[in-house]
Amino acid sequence: MAAENSSYVTEFILAGLTDQPGLRIPLFFLFLGFYVVTVVGNLGLIMLIGLNSHLHIPMYFFLLNLSFIDFSYSTTLTPKMLVGFVSKKNTISYAGCMTQFFFFCFFVFSESYILSAMAYDRYVAICKPLLYTVTMSPQVCLLLLWGVYGMGVFGAVAHMGNLMFMTFCSDNLINHYMCDIIPLLELSCNNSYVHLLVVFIVVTIGIGVPIVTIFISYGFILSSIFHISSTEGRSKAFSTCSSHIIVVSLFFGSGAFMYLKPPSILPLDQGKVSSIFYTAVVPMFNPLIYSLRNKDVKIALKKTLSRKIFS
Repeated sequence: MAAENSSYVTEFILAGLTDQPGLRIPLFFLFLGFYVVTVVGNLGLIMLIGLNSHLHIPMYFFLLNLSFIDFSYSTTLTPKMLVGFVSKKNTISYAGCMTQFFFFCFFVFSESYILSAMAYDRYVAICKPLLYTVTMSPQVCLLLLWGVYGMGVFGAVAHMGNLMFMTFCSDNLINHYMCDIIPLLELSCNNSYVHLLVVFIVVTIGIGVPIVTIFISYGFILSSIFHISSTEGRSKAFSTCSSHIIVVSLFFGSGAFMYLKPPSILPLDQGKVSSIFYTAVVPMFNPLIYSLRNKDVKIALKKTLSRKIFS
């Protein structure tokens, strides 16, 4: 679609995950299965935490919000991806593309900071157990949550502001299955060093700051664990953090691989595969990891199911 300015572009074409027709139907059912598990798992975990009063503590307060974020940003992206597998030409309006990108940025930034808030919660629980109820009071938890979603708004607005100064020319084919900043930068005909620098700075704030917070928290946690004399105590402390460490590794590993490398080092086709991990796989695995590796969640699930059966 020929256009001299982004204001005249009425739609984009999403290239999708693959251009091989034989793979589209199998991939449709694969990602439909991922999405169903994501929705059931995250909404189920939200309901489970809400229905069981013994889970109304800071750790599960943040876990509930993590499940909400995972469900939300998976819903922002996956339905449009599924449409792309079964349609000959997967188009998205300019306004729809910008809306999808805004909410994608909001929820990804929010996830980064909710994971760092959860790391801080584990730090207080293990390193300062006697002060836990005071340090992680409801007021502090709400303040942390406001910070989490505040950074989500910052990330979305910063990226959108960067996009507003870009000009899109004749090519409107986005080499991706979603509207993301890297493929949109490739489409821009006034793509400059300044735009790339803004992207790098914003992504560093979205990924770098939470990673540093998490590393510092776990540095103190490991130091405290090694000072625990009993093997059982050390094992219990490690088990409370293991689920969070797995989730952090999956999310930040795939995100950093996609965004903190120059496009010349990581071609977009490989980037699309990498982005699947944090847009489809991570939201699906998070509730499974926290359910299967968490004793309190498994007990709550058994109690909830037994109440339903007897009622």
